[in-house]
Order: sequence, then C-alpha cells, then structure tokens
Amino acid sequence: MEHHKNSEEKSGITTGSCATAASVAALLTILDKSPAVVNIIAPNSQLTAEIYDTKKLSDTQAEAIVEKPTYNDPDVTRGIKIVSQVCLTDNIGEVEITAGEGVGVVTKPGLQIPVGEYAINPVPRKMIKENIKRFLPDNKGAIVKIIIPEGKEIAPKTMNSRLGIIDGISILGTTGIARPMSNKAYTDSLRVQLDVASANGYEELLFVPGNIGTRIANERLVIDEDAIIEMSNFVGYMLDEADKMDAFKSITIFGHAGKLIKIAAGIFNTKQSVADARREIMTAYSGLCGADTNTLQRIFDCITTEDVIKILDENNLTTDVFELIGDKIEELCELKYNIKFHAIIVKMNGEILNPSKTDTIPFEWK
Repeated sequence: MEHHKNSEEKSGITTGSCATAASVAALLTILDKSPAVVNIIAPNSQLTAEIYDTKKLSDTQAEAIVEKPTYNDPDVTRGIKIVSQVCLTDNIGEVEITAGEGVGVVTKPGLQIPVGEYAINPVPRKMIKENIKRFLPDNKGAIVKIIIPEGKEIAPKTMNSRLGIIDGISILGTTGIARPMSNKAYTDSLRVQLDVASANGYEELLFVPGNIGTRIANERLVIDEDAIIEMSNFVGYMLDEADKMDAFKSITIFGHAGKLIKIAAGIFNTKQSVADARREIMTAYSGLCGADTNTLQRIFDCITTEDVIKILDENNLTTDVFELIGDKIEELCELKYNIKFHAIIVKMNGEILNPSKTDTIPFEWK
C-alpha cells in the first residue's frame, strides 16, 4: 500500500484521490468513525491519505477535508484543501456526485466531461463512487459534493481557462498518483488542448513553447485562443499527437528564438537539461551565412540568444540567419509529420526575426 505523506517523496496523490479520501472520511464521520487516515482503492493501487479535519453536520450529513500533500513537482495545487460534503439519501446504492465553490465548470466541447458539468474527470468520479459504496449502509445512497475553497484563486495559474473550464480548477487523475511534470501526467494535460481544438473545428493551429509565445501571438495575430497550443518543452510529443489525430491541415510553430532554434538542430525536447546546444546552433548557422571567425567566437561565447541577436544585428546577419533557421525547422518537421508547417521566430519584444514567413501563415496579422 502506498502512503503519500511528505515532500521527500517523488510523487504525490492527485486531486481526485484527495477528493475520494475526503468523501470516504465524511461518510465514515456520519457513521461515527471520524478517521485520522483513510485507505482508498485507486485504479492500479491502494493509497493511504491523511485527513485534515472532519465535522458531523447532522445525523445524515458530514464533511471532511484533505490537504493535498506536497511532493517533488511545481504543481500549483500542492497544499490546497479539498472538502467533501456527504449526505445520506434513501436512493439505495445510488451515489450522486456534484460540486461547489472552486470546482470549475466545462464550457467547451472536446473534454471528457460534457459542457455544463463540473470538471471532475471520469476516473475520479468512478473512484469516489466505488470507494463510497465500500462503506455505504445497505439501505442508503449518498450525494457527494466536492468543494475546493482556493480553486477559483489558483485557476488562472493552470491551463483550465485555455480548455474552457471556468470558475475553478478541474479534478483530474488517471491512476490516483500524481507524478512529476516531466512524466505522462503533464504531457497528457498538454494533449487535451488538441482534443479541444479538434472538437471546435480548428484545422490550422499555432504551437507555442509557453507564456512568451502565447503573449506575443495574442499581441501580433488575430487568432482564437483555442487555436493556440502550448507545447512546453515537449515539441516532438505534441507534434506526434497532432499528427496521429489526422485532424489538422497546418501547424505554425511560433515563439522565442531561444526555444525554436533547437528544433532546427533536430532537438524535439527543448528542456535545457535534455539538450541545450543554443550557442553551437547559432554559431553553425551564422557561419553558413558568412560570419567571420571573430564574430563566430563572440557568438559562441554568448550566454543568451538575445545577446547573439545583438551581434548578428551589428553584422547585418540577423535576417539571413533566422530565415535559414526557419526554413530548417519547417523542413525537419515536414520530414517527420504529414502536416504542413510554418515557423515564425520572434524576439522578446515581439519583433519577427524571419520576416519572409509572415505572409505564408494562415493567420491575420494585427
């Protein structure tokens, strides 16, 4: 049995597992057991969760709180309190799940939950129902209401708004165990954007590495939010998934030079600890465009891509270098995937570094 308790562990438990544990604790509190810990059954394991607080509200109603444990991952939901209120009913064996404050509502198609419902994914719903039924009195049913007091406050720090989930966070989980963001849980959360884009009929997408690309795209382009796909460092993974769906005509890779130049060297995981090589890439492409030995050494000695751009500006090489890099990004992507690709490379201030590509993308400029 896995017991997730402190931040020394490499993994934690999902919001879905916390909601399940709180629900079981609330039911047991109605039955006068008020547990300090509960054991729950997850899809592939059994988990133990500590209970932060319990309160019996009446003979048929109680609530319990679980504080989501911290673990080795920068998840904004770490440490939040998840409340479950359980009320016994006379609907024998029936468990109804609803939600309240801090749990988001789905407003766009493409997710696992229908539009208009609370964003509690199928696996957590199933976990809550199955674990409640383990302890439910034979002649009773239950209504389970999940509340996340801090949910609305932290929602802007998540991807929820991009996915059409409003007024709170979603309750996720496929295994009950929260893994660090470099693993499957994080890439799955990125992939959901493709489902939303496809469900809403978008065939031309704009892929960005993260917040910088998103900000500049919104400043410079006339584009719907659902057509902008954040890929983080997982360029190859996201392009693989888009290609498998066979739903998209073109992808424009749009973002800051510091990330995008890596793709021109065939690096499809741009995380610095996996592969950096920025100065080597910039030195090679600058050499191909005619930079002399002294300039190449200065470029190789630079710490940031923005510093490289200053040197290229001094030598009137910026456009030539980034046009070549943009061409190579498109070429390498089209060799790997059956999709039309465009590449737009920008500086921090939004300036386009390969301007010949601006008329080729399927989006209107502001």
